[in-house]
Amino acid sequence: MNFAQLPSVDVTAVPDDALVLDVREDDEWAAGHAEGALHVPMSEFVARFGEVTEAVADGRRAYVMCRVGGRSAQVTQYLVQQGIDAVNVDGGMQVWEAAGRKVVDLHGAPGTVV
Repeated sequence: MNFAQLPSVDVTAVPDDALVLDVREDDEWAAGHAEGALHVPMSEFVARFGEVTEAVADGRRAYVMCRVGGRSAQVTQYLVQQGIDAVNVDGGMQVWEAAGRKVVDLHGAPGTVV
């Protein structure tokens, strides 16, 4: 098998209006996530794949994130294999938060990355 270089970007390169795909689990999402992100936990990814294909139907790039980058790298690789324009966000939500990007909880209040 030949695996191409996994496409990835720094959090500072993620546009404000980007489609951020958060693949962390429900408890992680509830504590804090990127505002406006699409939440599809990795554990439910195959069953909910239609939500992702619908979100990128207009050709949008998916910026995939987890806590530090491991799970999102796996999901990004899967999406790319399906012909979807997806990139892994280096460092995940930990770097997102450290870079001063907005993190909110379930109620839209300031959140935290767990």
